[in-house]
Amino acid sequence: MKYYRNLRDVDKLSADQCALLEPVVQKYAFRANAYYLSLIDWDNPADPIRRQIIPSLDELDEGGRLDPSSEQTYTILTGLEHKYNSTVLLLVSNVCEGICRYCFRKRVFMKPGQELLRDVDGAMAYIGVHKEITNVLLTGGDPLVLTAGKLEAIISRLRQIAHVQIIRIGTRVPVFHPDRILEDPELADLISTYSLPAKKIYVMNHFCHPRELTDKALAACDCLRRAGAVLTNQCPLIRGVNDDPDVLAELMQKLSFAGIVPYYLFQCRPALGNYAYAVPIEEGYQIVEAAKSKVSGLAKRLRYVISHASGKLEIIAATRHRVFFKYHRAADDADSGRIIVCRSNPQARWLDDYEEILETSPMGFRFRGYGPE
Repeated sequence: MKYYRNLRDVDKLSADQCALLEPVVQKYAFRANAYYLSLIDWDNPADPIRRQIIPSLDELDEGGRLDPSSEQTYTILTGLEHKYNSTVLLLVSNVCEGICRYCFRKRVFMKPGQELLRDVDGAMAYIGVHKEITNVLLTGGDPLVLTAGKLEAIISRLRQIAHVQIIRIGTRVPVFHPDRILEDPELADLISTYSLPAKKIYVMNHFCHPRELTDKALAACDCLRRAGAVLTNQCPLIRGVNDDPDVLAELMQKLSFAGIVPYYLFQCRPALGNYAYAVPIEEGYQIVEAAKSKVSGLAKRLRYVISHASGKLEIIAATRHRVFFKYHRAADDADSGRIIVCRSNPQARWLDDYEEILETSPMGFRFRGYGPE
């Protein structure tokens, strides 16, 4: 596979275009491959595939922060995060097949290796003594850029810890480089060996647009499924990519038709350079609900969520004057299931943009209030 790290090597971009974008690539890394670039309609400047991989001057907006979900707060040792009681996250790679322009963890590519898990023994010891941990998520970067042997060195040890039930692999390899899966029988063997009847390996795909679901991509997913993996999909809501109800509905349908469970739709996180990619939350809610109205129950299982420092909150309702959030996962167990009611703010792109209010609920739910009414 041919890879591109310099925009000037992309023959579909003119010298003038590359010069214009040079300040962006000096700040945020660029990486793509021939397969993914082949999916772009180069005659369309607003092409949604192009939007995801080719830098934009919009990224020079200074808003946002490098760690928008405060991952460092939950880092126990370098490369191991323990935010939710039952789940640990291991950053096992600092490389991706392509770098998404809206990446919330772009700091990993700005300072390569700084957050990568190196003390595997220490990680296994920590997980081993914390029996509440039933889920381990392998992420990065992209774990599937690693060889099957390197993956097995981690997964085999996790399978020796009795209370670890689910191993999750967060990946865009089926999107960016499906041949990596189709041409590596050792990877399928690895899944077959360690995805057990009562202890499954989940592959958390990241398809953002229906055009990414090519024949090759679907074949790669089918290969993983036949090997024994459970397939889901989680992706962000991105301006200019999937912020249209028809496009989002088509994505949800095609995923469900292929046996890939639509799991999470994330609010784009306020990382540096991400402002232009984020859709305001209340607009996003309307897009999601309109998309859900067009599909069957199997296709509409995704939850529209914010991965906030305090937890994962689902946007469950929006009215003219109020927006309702519910903690789907909470860093503090006391918040689990708690509902937050906020004043409407049509420009809000993150939970911190809202003013929380205290209301009396006829259903008797508890609410929290921050600051004056």
